[in-house]
Amino acid sequence: MNELSYIDITVIVVYLIGIIIYGISKSKRGSSEDYFLGGRTMTWPIVGIALFSANISSSTLVGLASDAYQTNINVYNYEWYAVVVLIFFAIFFLPFYLRSGVYTMPEFLERRYDKRSRYYFSFITVVGNILVDTAAGLYVGKIVLTLLFPSMDSTLILVILAVAAAAYTIPGGLNSVIQTEVIQAILLIIGSCLLTYFAFDQLGGGWSGMMAKLDTMLSAGDVNFGNRLDEGKYIPANADEVFSLVRPSNDEFMPWWGLLTGVPLLGFYFWANNQFMVQRVLGAKDLNHGRWGALFAGFLKLPVIFIMVVPGVLALLLFSTLDITSLNYTLTDGTICNNLSDCPNLTYPVLLFQLLPVGVLGLVVAGLMAAMMSSVSATFNSASTLVTMDFVKQLKPELTSKQLVRVGQITTVILVVLAISWVPFIESVSDSLWTYLQLVIAYTCPPAVSTFVLGLFWKRANGNGSIVSLLTGFSLAVFMILSQTFDWIPVINELHFLAKATWLFVICVILHMIVSLMTRAQSEEQIKEYTYKKEMFKEESKELIGLPWYKNYRILSVILLVITALVVGFFW
Repeated sequence: MNELSYIDITVIVVYLIGIIIYGISKSKRGSSEDYFLGGRTMTWPIVGIALFSANISSSTLVGLASDAYQTNINVYNYEWYAVVVLIFFAIFFLPFYLRSGVYTMPEFLERRYDKRSRYYFSFITVVGNILVDTAAGLYVGKIVLTLLFPSMDSTLILVILAVAAAAYTIPGGLNSVIQTEVIQAILLIIGSCLLTYFAFDQLGGGWSGMMAKLDTMLSAGDVNFGNRLDEGKYIPANADEVFSLVRPSNDEFMPWWGLLTGVPLLGFYFWANNQFMVQRVLGAKDLNHGRWGALFAGFLKLPVIFIMVVPGVLALLLFSTLDITSLNYTLTDGTICNNLSDCPNLTYPVLLFQLLPVGVLGLVVAGLMAAMMSSVSATFNSASTLVTMDFVKQLKPELTSKQLVRVGQITTVILVVLAISWVPFIESVSDSLWTYLQLVIAYTCPPAVSTFVLGLFWKRANGNGSIVSLLTGFSLAVFMILSQTFDWIPVINELHFLAKATWLFVICVILHMIVSLMTRAQSEEQIKEYTYKKEMFKEESKELIGLPWYKNYRILSVILLVITALVVGFFW
């Protein structure tokens, strides 16, 4: 099932060597701004593709297919909501980020609040980059390469993957990362389109044939849902339910109320507060290119349902009864997995091995490796930027620009080791990668989102309210994790993770407001450049008069919202 031909291996090796050489050739390291922000010269197509590529990582590819197999297309709610969040980000937050000239999101919090908020958020972000983004990307690479080369030591595989990604990140900085992301995004899209084509070709009958076969198999009970039925979990009754974005309130993965509460919070943190993503927009040559790039990234998210989510549903039709014991994949309980329902993380690799012909398989596996390298290199760069600019530079302000670049390179090496060390933990806690990613973000994002939102839209918010809210939110998140782990408080443990994220956000907002009102307000001089005023919208409206529609970000935002509504409406 999982054998590669020499042609496939050649394609993969040539690609990996080529992308490393290309990345190094695009190095920009003359100054700290060149190294960490690419010299702030990125145009909108580069910004948009880089955002898309950094987001649609290997963990996303495997995670979307895995969740589509388990939960069907409602996992796409995370994707289309990203469009809404990116529009909101481009209109309100991005202007403040770019005009302030900051290198990092924690640095912006210091400008708005104080150093306490900066140091705390920087530390949490670095930890998140390593424990979530980088380690998850390496984990996916390990899954695929272990299946392809079962005789290779898993630790050696991790080292190879991490070193390959770091090979151009360490010498080249953000410019190398983004330039390679553009190439890798193109390959990723081509590979995903090819996989979707071959999946439909195997099934036969196109879209209507897929829906008819799905109805037939569901009514006959020929789809293996594993233990979900025995556990009383939601199971779709027909094809329309499989392809519905809205699920009942008792759905274990994403109930309908989660679309109004938890999902927007997770999306806002990921796209508007996360250094890993925002750093790409900070490298834009100006505000217009930053805005256009963010909107372009949103546009690229819309086809994801067809080329990355639907293949997971097709796997449900094609391979739900396939015996995959030969893959020798070990579950967290120590048993060998024999069907996709018990190890959905293998959905994407199984699709590759079962459907793709020689040569094409090598190309698509190279695309998967491209996505892994893209996300891992991006997190290496963003995390090293945080450590260098938020900690080292603050402790050693006398360091020259070139010395800061060297610190960033050394930091990246350390982060590589830490990320490799964390991968075994991911394997031990969850057989569903996407669940792991969303759980971690759900617990960590609410304090950050409340701090950024209140900071921009409520001028009375101050540093005391910020740090108390951040620390309390973190403490509550840790308590919830411990309660879940050791079964302390059932009523908390039984809450859906999207509900937990919502309650954490509400608590953080209330606490932030109470503490801010009870303590001294910050001066108008300190906050005027970092809080939104209605007058700004009016002034900007005057500047937009006379611009062609394709340069007016507001018109482009409306067009993007209409297209999004049409796509979402089709699957509602």
